[in-house]
Parts: sequence; C-alpha cells; structure tokens
Amino acid sequence: MTTDSERPRLVAHRGVSRERPENTLPAFLRALELGADGIELDVHGTKDGVIVVHHDEIPRATAPMRALQGRRIDALTWDELQGFSVDGAALIPTLTEVLNAMRGRMDVFVELKGLGIEGPVLDIIHASPAPARCAVHSFDHEAIRRIRAVAPAVRGGILFEEAPSDVVAAMRHADARDVWPREDCIDAALVDAVHGAGGRVLAWTVNRTERAQELASLQVDALCTDALPQLKQEFAA
Repeated sequence: MTTDSERPRLVAHRGVSRERPENTLPAFLRALELGADGIELDVHGTKDGVIVVHHDEIPRATAPMRALQGRRIDALTWDELQGFSVDGAALIPTLTEVLNAMRGRMDVFVELKGLGIEGPVLDIIHASPAPARCAVHSFDHEAIRRIRAVAPAVRGGILFEEAPSDVVAAMRHADARDVWPREDCIDAALVDAVHGAGGRVLAWTVNRTERAQELASLQVDALCTDALPQLKQEFAA
C-alpha cells in the first residue's frame, strides 16, 4: 500500500457515494475514474449463498414487488434480490461482479457484514483477477481470526468504533495487520503502536480536509472517505 508521494492512500467509502448510489458498480467505477487508490465495500450472503455488496441487512432499495420489501438479504434468494433498485439508478451487485469490474486496478477492502460468510468470500477473492489487491475487515474480530487461520495470504483488518485499550493485543488476537479506527479515535500513540507491530492504520470516515491533513501528519496509512474529489484536490495542492 505505497504511493509516490507522502500522502495517505485514499479509499472511496462504498465507492463515490455522493455522486452515484453507494455500493454499486457505478459508484466503484466512478472511484476508478477519479483515481482512488482503493474502494471499501460491504458484503452479505443471500439465502442461497450468493455474496452481494450492500451495507444494510435489510436492503435500502426498492423491491420489484411489495412482498419482498423489508425482508433481510439473508432471507432473499439472489433471483429475488436482482430486481431491487438502489436510488432508482443501479442494482445491487455481487462481490464477483465488482472484483471482475475492478480487474486489479485498485485495492478492494471488503467489510464482512453478514454472518458466517467468510468461506464464500474467500473463495470469491481467490478466484478474482487480483487476489493480492483484496483485503477483508470487520467489527467481528473473531471472523478475521478465522479468515487468517485458513487464508494467511489474505490481509485481515479489525474495525473499532472506540479507541482500543490495547490495539496491539487486538491485532495479535485476530492476526490482523490492518487497523480501522473511527477517525476521531486516532492519535499519535495509536499510530505508533500499530506501526510498531507491523500494521497499517486506515481511518474512517474522513470527510473534512483539515482532519485529513491532521491524520496525514500522524502518518496514517489510508483515509476512507465519502469526499474523494475534495481530498484528491487537497493532497494535490
């Protein structure tokens, strides 16, 4: 995860979600057009085991028929889910479709949302055009530990909504090398601890240019953002 400059890597949070429907192919392709270093996305499993890209367990999308509206993704088959429209402008994609569309042209950070989907997600990553450019992260640190146990070549990350009391211990427990803290939980001590343990710090969700510069000065490795064009301009100046 290196760049030609000193700036952090810029990761488009759910794609360029301010211009295109979040977690959809148009949003991810727009991130590619704008020169993002990576994209971050969320995955669930359907009732029949298809891994799809969406944030909420109940789709924030319009169902093709009233009877399907309000049902969880894991209670829907892929055939049922295919007709859901996101903001009337895009469909819910599969993880396979997204990875095939990216074709290794940027890093893809996959957040596990659904339960018990580690195996299928790993299968898709291993079969993708560029497995080495994929990483998996989650608030469920045990899921990351399980992934790392069976797929040590896949980089694992652990998410934090509050500052961890012992980030290095958490990294060791999950065998994680990526640490994803909420941006307001990050300070110099946390960055130094993660770097000292051989890890990377990826901040979420960083939308203010002033905070982006503060985090860059702390040597945070990546900024996950909804404001990709603004941060690209900020660091180009």
